[in-house]
Amino acid sequence: MNFVLKGAVVAAAVAIAAPVHAQDPVGYWQGTLDTGAGTLPIGVNIEGGGDGSLSGSIDSPSQQAFGIPVSNVEAAGDRLTFTVPAVGGSYEGEWQAEEKRWVGSWSQGGATFALSLTAGERPPRPAAASPRTLPADWDIPNEEEVAAVIQERLANRPGTGMVVGLVDGDDVQTIARGPSGAASFDADTLFEIGSMTKVFTGLLLADMAADGVVSLDDPVSKHLPAGATMPTRGGKQITLRNLSQQDSGLPRLPDNMVPGDASNPYADYSEQQLLDFLAGYELPRDIGSEYEYSNLGVGLLGYALARAAGSDYETLLRERILTPLGMDDTAIALSADQQARFAGGRDAFNRPTSAWDLPVLAGAGALRSTANDMLKFMRAALDPQSPISREMQLALADPREGPGFGAGLGWMILPAPSGTIVMHGGGTGGFRTHMALQPANNRAVVVLTNSAVDPGAQDIAFHLLAGGPVAEAGAVPQAAQQVQRDEIANLTEAQQDRVLGKWRLTPELAIDITRDGEQLYAAVTGQAALPIFARSPLAFFWRAANAEIVFTEQDGRITGGMFTQDGNSIPVTRAE
Repeated sequence: MNFVLKGAVVAAAVAIAAPVHAQDPVGYWQGTLDTGAGTLPIGVNIEGGGDGSLSGSIDSPSQQAFGIPVSNVEAAGDRLTFTVPAVGGSYEGEWQAEEKRWVGSWSQGGATFALSLTAGERPPRPAAASPRTLPADWDIPNEEEVAAVIQERLANRPGTGMVVGLVDGDDVQTIARGPSGAASFDADTLFEIGSMTKVFTGLLLADMAADGVVSLDDPVSKHLPAGATMPTRGGKQITLRNLSQQDSGLPRLPDNMVPGDASNPYADYSEQQLLDFLAGYELPRDIGSEYEYSNLGVGLLGYALARAAGSDYETLLRERILTPLGMDDTAIALSADQQARFAGGRDAFNRPTSAWDLPVLAGAGALRSTANDMLKFMRAALDPQSPISREMQLALADPREGPGFGAGLGWMILPAPSGTIVMHGGGTGGFRTHMALQPANNRAVVVLTNSAVDPGAQDIAFHLLAGGPVAEAGAVPQAAQQVQRDEIANLTEAQQDRVLGKWRLTPELAIDITRDGEQLYAAVTGQAALPIFARSPLAFFWRAANAEIVFTEQDGRITGGMFTQDGNSIPVTRAE
């Protein structure tokens, strides 16, 4: 997910000079966010109050979004942190005196990207991009205007289509545009909906809890196979509620997930691997203390609920949620007819790519659906008399605080001038989706597209529902040239030992290099350990990615190096 703004908000437009003191955060800072699918210039304006407090705003010029307020600005010693509630994002950086910049990471929607900020002058804003509030009296655009937004997004993306579903009171409509030169998409075209599946898993938990099959506060261990164990901390156990509200302390993905096919990364992850990971994992923080988006956690929730019911996830979901709503086109395993209507996905460089399979972690993102079915779902979610009304009430009843939003059971809950928004997005290797609902106005939007090129679906959904800005699509990024790297003969154990350990990319991102027998493995924070191979005693590369790490030595000791992936480089230092 890139830095997608959900609505620009008025903030002080004061020109601030470049910072003067090394650790002084006050001033205007500039950087470029590289998501792998493109780059976004970012500007951060931080102001100091008379009482020593800090405040400010953030700009995304290429998205014509300026003055979005930042919150919880803290600067202590060499560290700078802040959150951006309007986009559900946060930043953490560390001052590097020699480089005169904050080196850190931007986190949003469960993904983390490197972002360094250097001193700059706040640029003048173009007249067309003056600050604006998210309107309180927004009307959903008409069909012609929606079609124009879709067409602009697809203009430079051959092979890509988009379907938008809209609910505005009793008015329900679908606007679709298919790929040029291909069969047209319509309301019955199937898309992978990715992490929108998490909403269905949350409602399944609410439904089963309301029926007394499980309790929200059941320990997850209660629903695992005999002999299986869960990580604990401080005498406390992870509950089903913790998994759905994303505060279990489990990581985004298990570190023993080593895909045989990077284009279908979950396909060969097994139940036994899941249980092995849980048995050996040590929680880094107290359970319930902090929100951290985890595909592993919600996938585990779906697995545990299926075991509690003596069923499988898809059958259980169909019986309890999908069939009562008449959602016959929402499934994991597709029939021949559904497969014929399934949109082929396209990757972040607009190349055809494979569908994803999530056998054991299905609850995190395995569903496929259509605009017609999602309209049925959203109308039911808005209707206090629908078959899922009690589940919706329970799912939204007691949210925990997330980074700029409330986290219910599956849902993310955002304040907006025109009414609270409940939402969730989805992304797989070849699809981007987003649904957003405004219960107070009886409105909802779903956007489905068969492309992982960013920007994708989220900004359009928020524009149509609440008047947020639409990001400029720009050209499709070019895939980096694959570098041919050849492995040398096995290194000695002593040569391998020199590179073992943790290598810091940013304050939040590191590469942990370990050895199993003669094979070296490298795990980026929150990702699985993958084998790496030597092309020289100081250079190691990944076969599963277009990446390498080249170390430098001083006085015979390796102290740092450079990590490069797809042509982008980040220096690494040995973690203390």
